[in-house]
Amino acid sequence: MKIYRTRIAFPGWLGRRERKLLDLPVPAIRADIIVSGDGNGTCKTISEAIKRAPEYSNRRTIIYVRAGRYEENNLKVGRKKWNLMFIGDGKGKTIISGGKSVFNNLTTFHTASFAATGAGFIARDMTFENWAGPPSTRQWLSESAQTMPWSTDFIFGNAAVVFQNCSLYARKPMAFQKNTITAQNRKDPNQNTGISIHACRILATPDLAPMTGTFQTYLGRPWKLYSRTVFMLSFIGEHVHPRGWLEWNTTFALDTLYYGEYMNYGPGGAVGQRVSWPGYRVITSTIEASKFTVSQFIYGSTWLPSTGVAFLAGLAV
Repeated sequence: MKIYRTRIAFPGWLGRRERKLLDLPVPAIRADIIVSGDGNGTCKTISEAIKRAPEYSNRRTIIYVRAGRYEENNLKVGRKKWNLMFIGDGKGKTIISGGKSVFNNLTTFHTASFAATGAGFIARDMTFENWAGPPSTRQWLSESAQTMPWSTDFIFGNAAVVFQNCSLYARKPMAFQKNTITAQNRKDPNQNTGISIHACRILATPDLAPMTGTFQTYLGRPWKLYSRTVFMLSFIGEHVHPRGWLEWNTTFALDTLYYGEYMNYGPGGAVGQRVSWPGYRVITSTIEASKFTVSQFIYGSTWLPSTGVAFLAGLAV
């Protein structure tokens, strides 16, 4: 999740000194663990850094990952690893990569380049990618990213997650295949989970851009019965189909899902031809839209300030 400093919004209760601390540049942030592939750090791999981090910690553990491409097996911040923060050297400089797929005899869940299930995980100033390509079907990235080029369902899972100021790229899929940006799998209407895409850019890679009439791209489809996803105040490119959303299997979950759009813009942001499912809505109320902001959806104002990451607490961009 990359948040640009030109759009800083701090909680009102923060004093002047605290605001200054929260806007520290990366070099001024003291890391607990340093990852450097050349051996000039605390450890050479991200996996080792995760192992070194304490379990169930209420204190923020900062892992600085120096510039380089890191491709490691089973790279995961597990449920016992609380409050980890990854800091890189910038977009395209610190890269977490991978290329596993179901063709490696793995379940889809285990093909992720990176997964984070530990509470309070944050990443900034780094790129997550998966190079498996269209023949490898679905991949998953959870929690945080800056630029993600993939095909098919490239954000899926059942966490409460906000993607803010991210660039999400759809790429050219296989013949007769469609792109869907999200496939959220909330199974219970009482779960406070879902995907919030806020102030992002929904774009096409160069191989897809000239072929939008041949290959269709959708904002999402319902993986489970109570799937919940919203796109808010985001630029949506012309490669996104006018219907916006895609069925999973005929009428499955169309009346129980929650799919919403709020004040998106761009050639693909028009809602006049969107689906007419019972569970889809064009959000017109700021009160309703605010439920999916950092402050209300993931209670970010209570724990993000301690990380030093600038963020949008509310809707304003």
